[in-house]
Amino acid sequence: MSLSPTLRRRLGAILLPIAVLAAPLPAVAAPETEDDLPVAEIQAFAEVFERIKRAYVEEVDDATLLRNAMRGMLSELDPHSTYLDAEDYESLRESTQGEFGGVGIEVGKRDGQLTVITPIDDTPASQAGLQAQDTILRIDDTPTEGLSLQEAVELMRGDPGTEIRLTIMRQGEDTPRNVTLEREIIRTQSVKSDTLAPGYGYLRVSQFQTRTGEQVIDALNELNEDGPLQGLVLDLRNNPGGVLQAAVDVADAFLDDGRIVYTEGRLADSELSFYANRKTTAPDVPLVVLINGGSASAAEIVAGALQDQRRGVVMGTDSFGKGSVQQIMPLGEDEALKLTTARYFTPSGRSIQAQGVEPDVEVVRGRLEVAQDNGLQVREADLEGHLVGNGDGAEDGELNARLRDDYQLGEALNLLKALNVLEERKR
Repeated sequence: MSLSPTLRRRLGAILLPIAVLAAPLPAVAAPETEDDLPVAEIQAFAEVFERIKRAYVEEVDDATLLRNAMRGMLSELDPHSTYLDAEDYESLRESTQGEFGGVGIEVGKRDGQLTVITPIDDTPASQAGLQAQDTILRIDDTPTEGLSLQEAVELMRGDPGTEIRLTIMRQGEDTPRNVTLEREIIRTQSVKSDTLAPGYGYLRVSQFQTRTGEQVIDALNELNEDGPLQGLVLDLRNNPGGVLQAAVDVADAFLDDGRIVYTEGRLADSELSFYANRKTTAPDVPLVVLINGGSASAAEIVAGALQDQRRGVVMGTDSFGKGSVQQIMPLGEDEALKLTTARYFTPSGRSIQAQGVEPDVEVVRGRLEVAQDNGLQVREADLEGHLVGNGDGAEDGELNARLRDDYQLGEALNLLKALNVLEERKR
């Protein structure tokens, strides 16, 4: 028996006709080189293929078997290498452009379990309170154990307006919880900015898309319209990463010299190095970078570069630790291979992979509770007939609601103010 024409075409020189592979090996074989094919293993593969075709309870076509074989080869390499069929390939292209359908959740596999890497800002997932490191046990009535990452993603996607129920287990809790989400078209705005206090800006990057670098520069220019910034918080928490060049562009907005990131792999074209441009939007503004366990990949590149270059203070908790580079290799017009081809390294040579970025100042997630006035404290303003000051009645002492609800952000602002106090004393 020989292999089918489809099998011959898709595997080419890797799978030889079974009749050839079944022939006995010569008694004296030449020494194998690194490029020699493992003939015995290929023969076993071909035999498995033939037996499935002949004996499986239902008829399976060659193309399906070959796609499953490719998925199997890639799934055993690392969590990020995968075969992309037409639907998966289109979904990937949509996500990098900033619009796709679903619930707005980035997932991965950790210890064999489907785990939330991060919920994307302003999506059903973030609005429902899903958090990084939540374990997804079921998608509707389907257990996630044994599902591939692609199968899980396909189950979570669907028509806008339809509902999906996720059963999740959160760290520190003993019982699972059910969360019902309504699918919608996810249009992500990767950059948001605001003013935390006079002179202190806030820049949120939720993921790195094609135009994120341009959007960051536009946001910085807007924040500077009322005068030079005295400090800026760059929020990269729960940022799953994205386009490498966008991460380089964002780091370059704060650096005017030095290396940002470099990659190393087995192929010559996988060894790249990126450097800062002297034309920089915000080279001097005091900077605090917020990260957490949901900050991954491109977000870790930015945080690691700014940390190594001593450009800003990194605050929060350890990042996710995805320091590998995936290259998209088209297979024809509508299929592709996503293959890990290199590792990221920070300017000082640190590998991010499975290590992550460790913050300079560790601040865990929390909420600031403001004690109510118990009536025991007496201030000048409480005395009858007190003199009125120029600022009497002002509300400057009240905590902003955002800072009260986000302890890490409040601590970042406090650090920026402290840095400015020290800088003023040096003058």
